[in-house]
Amino acid sequence: MNPWRVLALAAAVAAGGCATLGGDFDAHLASPAVQVRECAEWYRALDAATGEAGVGDAQYHRLPGFPYLRVDRVTASLRERAAQSEPAMQAYAERLLELDLEARRHEIENLPRTRLEALPGMAGLTRGHVQRRTDACGRLLREIDLAKPQARAALLAQSSVPDDYETGWRVAGLYWLTRLPFFSGVKRWEEETLAAFARGPAAEGALRVRYAPPALPAVPRERIAEMLGRARADPLGRPFLSNEEFHLLAAAYAPSFDIEVAGDYDRFGALRWLRHADLPQIDAADPLVYVQPSYTRYGEHVLLQISYVLWFPERPAQGGFDLLSGRLDGLFWRVTLAPDGEPLLYDSMHPCGCYHMFFPTPRARPRESPSAIEEWAFAPQPLPRVAGDERPLVSIATGTHYIERVALVRGRDSLSRYAFHPYDALRSLLHPEGGRRSAFGPDGLIAGSERAERFLFWPMGIASPGAMRQWGRHATAFVGRRHFDEARLLERRFELDLGKP
Repeated sequence: MNPWRVLALAAAVAAGGCATLGGDFDAHLASPAVQVRECAEWYRALDAATGEAGVGDAQYHRLPGFPYLRVDRVTASLRERAAQSEPAMQAYAERLLELDLEARRHEIENLPRTRLEALPGMAGLTRGHVQRRTDACGRLLREIDLAKPQARAALLAQSSVPDDYETGWRVAGLYWLTRLPFFSGVKRWEEETLAAFARGPAAEGALRVRYAPPALPAVPRERIAEMLGRARADPLGRPFLSNEEFHLLAAAYAPSFDIEVAGDYDRFGALRWLRHADLPQIDAADPLVYVQPSYTRYGEHVLLQISYVLWFPERPAQGGFDLLSGRLDGLFWRVTLAPDGEPLLYDSMHPCGCYHMFFPTPRARPRESPSAIEEWAFAPQPLPRVAGDERPLVSIATGTHYIERVALVRGRDSLSRYAFHPYDALRSLLHPEGGRRSAFGPDGLIAGSERAERFLFWPMGIASPGAMRQWGRHATAFVGRRHFDEARLLERRFELDLGKP
């Protein structure tokens, strides 16, 4: 089909609203073909069971009218590329299906047994049977819809992810009345952070524990460039890595962490459900760092990113009235790679989406902010170019878990080592009272991790500020709009040197 006609249809469907979209799935429910009708009924029953049990997974956005498809922000940004050719459209639809099946796998694992067996034809069968039926039905319905020009256009039109800001509060005017004071508060934090970086990590009288990454064979940059170069063979331009390859790359770019330890609240570890606990707890005897792949867009390039996530038991109160204190805390550390395998820049945040900072190398030059009052790209410390045998050493303060400084180290800088675990494991954890449960609720938040600051920050229009959030749900700016997983986040803020084309 002509790609421009697909885009025109998509625009028309978007303008027509969601009412147009319900008809296609209704047609599946009323199909004279038994297999099609049963598959549509299967998705309706599965969604009902997931919703009633409260085990919905919020990492990706569901496409209205297409219950077997979900999308993330980077994939949504590729929809115009998808409309340009049949292979790209097929790859795009496959990716949307993969994201839904991934989310469904966790939802199915977390479904109580009674809910599982109440699904049509599933009495006495396993979760594997449920997953396989979901896979088969999703592929059937996708192929039927891809054969319809109107359904293709609707698929592209609905491939977007709403942000995590509550627009109503901003439109109401409270946001604009409070914007300047909040921006002043952000600037004050930036000034304090710059002063802390100038002082450096505490040395005298402080217990500091350093953790190095797992000892795995080094991967030469030339081999990494070959892995990343596969993006040229993908119709959507994405670098595809096997699980084994990603594990090797995660080890190759993993940082060391130098943590000031004044109490148990500074000891990171595995996130686990304990009996009678109302939110997951930290097992510091198992020092895990959770790793997550992601992508960002720069021009026509799709660049690989790797996030490393630490979880701490709490941010303790500093004094009698501390709005920022609360249960659970953590740190994201992310690297963005050039096509040749060299790090372009690093950035970090806490799992609440707070304290977003950038650490650019000389291959990432900051762009000027378009607004005098907007959180743009706070970079407290530039880094030199990072050699293949170097890795960052991230110094972390006690209590606040703020980054204090970043250095580069080589070799075995510590005998204490952390282990890797997939971030996706947090979406389905064993529960001691039976079954499995996600660390996150259907809203993408860890219930019980909210801070008292939410009562001050609600005019800024950020949903549940201070709460620990799931990947894909991190709004990172109080002033302006910004998300950690935005497709063009870095492109708008930095001029990147990607090397030879």
